[in-house]
Amino acid sequence: MSRPILEVIALHPADAIAAQAGGADRLELVTDIAAAGLTPSRDTFAAVRSAVDLPVRVMLRASDGFAAGDAAALDALCAAAEALHAEGSDEFVLGFLTSDNGVDLPAVATLAEVIGAGEGVDESRWTFHRAIDNAADRDALRKQLAELPGLDAYLTAGSARGVDDGLPTLLAEAGRAGTPGYEQRIMAGGSLRLDHLPALRAAGIDAFHIGGAARPDGWSGPVDAATVSQWRAALDSPVPVG
Repeated sequence: MSRPILEVIALHPADAIAAQAGGADRLELVTDIAAAGLTPSRDTFAAVRSAVDLPVRVMLRASDGFAAGDAAALDALCAAAEALHAEGSDEFVLGFLTSDNGVDLPAVATLAEVIGAGEGVDESRWTFHRAIDNAADRDALRKQLAELPGLDAYLTAGSARGVDDGLPTLLAEAGRAGTPGYEQRIMAGGSLRLDHLPALRAAGIDAFHIGGAARPDGWSGPVDAATVSQWRAALDSPVPVG
């Protein structure tokens, strides 16, 4: 089996450097974690990209919650995405729901086009984030998004309440891997703990996302390289059997 992916949330270059030192494979770059992570500036992306050589997935989200907002708000987010893409970003994180918690397919498709998804071998890749955990119908959402270009992962805890509650859903969805709507990788994240890893890995899940778990001092403190190393070691251990 290939090495499991460990993605770490970064807010700035110091976080990125520590995450790389600890063995992270990829970063999710956000700002304003109090709003659960919003779009960072073009300058922040450029600084992080210069500080490390890890892939960086950039959040596209203008406000707390999972609504894309009105036409002006979506236009502004598209402009920010276009600027980040022009700066060299080709990996993103996004996801929007309607007022009745269905997928906002027009907003998602619009942003996917702006970031260059579907442009051949150099297409941008993107994760649909934890909006899926707040969706009225996860299965319907997956099937509606299945044909959008560039989508290669779902960041999900299986539940809006986190992995503790969502573990059965994650295991069930892992069992459907490769079927229509379930071709994309599951990236487990959302109050994820080390003790969740054995069951998730035994089910075939091979991508993991941590934020606060990489920060012993909480979100007021930086990413800690030694803590990331603990996660790296756990993921490099043999997959549990039985």
